Amino acid sequence: MLHNSATTRMAVVGLGYVGLPLAVGFAQKIDVVGYDINEGRVSELSAGNDSNLEVSDQELRDSTRLSFTSSADDLRDCNVYVVTTPTPVDRHKVPDLLPILAASAAIGPTLNRGDVVIFESTVYPGATEDECSPILESTSGLTLNQDFYLGYSPERINPGDAEHRFTTIMKVTSGSTPEAAEFVDQLYQLVVEAGTHRAPSIRVAEAAKVIENIQRDVNIALINELSMLFNKLGIDNRAVLEAAGTKWNFLKFRPGLVGGHCIGIDPYYLTHKAKEIDYHPEMILAGRRINDSMGPYVASELIKAMTKTRTVVCGSRVLVLGLTFKENTPDLRNTRVVDITKELTEYGAEVIVHDPWCDPAEARAHLNVEVEETPGAGEYDAVVLAVAHREFLEQGSTWVRSFVKPGGIVYDLKQVLPAGDADLSL
Repeated sequence: MLHNSATTRMAVVGLGYVGLPLAVGFAQKIDVVGYDINEGRVSELSAGNDSNLEVSDQELRDSTRLSFTSSADDLRDCNVYVVTTPTPVDRHKVPDLLPILAASAAIGPTLNRGDVVIFESTVYPGATEDECSPILESTSGLTLNQDFYLGYSPERINPGDAEHRFTTIMKVTSGSTPEAAEFVDQLYQLVVEAGTHRAPSIRVAEAAKVIENIQRDVNIALINELSMLFNKLGIDNRAVLEAAGTKWNFLKFRPGLVGGHCIGIDPYYLTHKAKEIDYHPEMILAGRRINDSMGPYVASELIKAMTKTRTVVCGSRVLVLGLTFKENTPDLRNTRVVDITKELTEYGAEVIVHDPWCDPAEARAHLNVEVEETPGAGEYDAVVLAVAHREFLEQGSTWVRSFVKPGGIVYDLKQVLPAGDADLSL
């Protein structure tokens, strides 16, 4: 029998960009234990600091019903488990389920009859029931839908977005039985002000999450391809998009790099499942190929422009403003800015990166990129505005151009500078 929501004691497994805001949100209503295998992460959160900058120190201090641990034994008194571990892909673009399977193995020994395990991590349809459930059963000795139950409620966290938060984004919910689905839906309604949408099955909820990001990926790929085409035709892509955007139903996507832990990753989960059933998803993979090629394309366009100004690329100095995968977040996961730096470096350019948001030690350790804290004015042959951090926008075009030598090139990758203030843009 399911537990009553009034007696719920929740464990949130994984305290990253998704798990921590969720834990803080639920801790306003119920007791929550936040669990993470990273002892350093647990220590900083216990001390009241979130290095991801998704939750303020004050919010952590106010969360008196929230505790943190790196020991799975501390979860034994919990009866609802929410798994928010990452689901990346490996270097062959194959889904890596190891983190979510490891989380399942850690939870299993602490499960009791009536407990509910809810997964929020992005997976392909069927993964929750086909991959995670057997591990929960084998490590707990319990039987699904007889002793314990499953739920799936896909995360919709948008890192760096102060407006769209865990409690203000509508949640899709689902469960392994009608009763479990009702329990999960009611549980999220405790804290999610925007409301919930109950999907008819876990597989439907899993598929809905994947296509949310695939839709964005394919649309951005279309705009990226149009940008490359208009560039060859000598037409200002920004002006084209502004003109087309005057129609009421034109979707206002913009060209750019597509990285991060969602849009640049999630499509591979669905294409992996599609290939298992011998279906070749042409449009999804075409969009991925286009978006994955944008870094080298940007570098190539910059090299052409430098060559036209008789700047020797080999030995030149190029400043790249921004390294994180998107603006106003320290998140470096799957950033595609490194595709630009790598390509320019292979042509012999000295690439210097400046980003006030990212951790230089993390950039060095995980990306082999050195981050310069104070780049010098007038020292560079070119500047690439790669990430639209608010600090860069506040400083404006004059500040961006101050870094280049006379005749140097400014490449506005994000189309955020006033028209005409940059020498190149997508």
